[in-house]
Amino acid sequence: MSAAGQLRRALLLVVLILVAGGTWLARHRAASWEDTLWVAVYPVNGDGSEASARHIAGLDRTSFQPIDEFMAREAARQGVALRRPVHVVLGDEVREQPPAPPDTRGTLAVIAWSLRLRWWSWRVDKGPDPPPATVAIYVRYFDPERHGTLAHSLGLREGFIGVVNAFASKAQQGSNQVVIAHELMHTLGAADRYDPATNQPAWPEGFADPHADPPYPQERATLMGGRVPLSPYESRIPDTLDEVVVGERTAREIGWIKS
Repeated sequence: MSAAGQLRRALLLVVLILVAGGTWLARHRAASWEDTLWVAVYPVNGDGSEASARHIAGLDRTSFQPIDEFMAREAARQGVALRRPVHVVLGDEVREQPPAPPDTRGTLAVIAWSLRLRWWSWRVDKGPDPPPATVAIYVRYFDPERHGTLAHSLGLREGFIGVVNAFASKAQQGSNQVVIAHELMHTLGAADRYDPATNQPAWPEGFADPHADPPYPQERATLMGGRVPLSPYESRIPDTLDEVVVGERTAREIGWIKS
């Protein structure tokens, strides 16, 4: 190998070491919950529609405040002393679509997509003064008149990146916030608590009150269960975060409970 080639490999190795070290430090700080975790939400016009454009134009710093309040409430319930564990800020609209996830769940395809998403997030134009946030959530808005259902949203632990598919509707802003909070938890290391084949919450960890008698219908959802269980075969998406709790297992996964 030429001297130039050896130099390039050495520089690449240094960059990879620095990135890995920075990620480890960020994850350690986030899991300690000694300081407020800053989360930037970047809106994206997912379908290029006028409805999505109008909805994005109407967003402001209060649009995601219920997520802050929910995280503060649930962290306090789990014994976290930090009064404001999460601070969600609104970034500028991102004009480029994130890379689409693979059609297959094969390990290599998922790894390749993960690397593409991290590279995209690093280089994409976030405006002249992006907020100093640890977590970046890209919320792709779609006109509900044109899209009855949306693809699954995703949260990536490596890189602290989430991609949320949401409806461009004030009436569905509450349920959008539930999805954003769910994917935020994934970036912090939380696992799903539902059956991916049916979307039904898994008992007991996907139930807000697993010891209720009778067990159905439940009144609330766990955040990582994603839905309010109504029967063994039926559930519904919560309308707002007021209907949602963070389960104990999830609290342990993200570091709210240390023992």
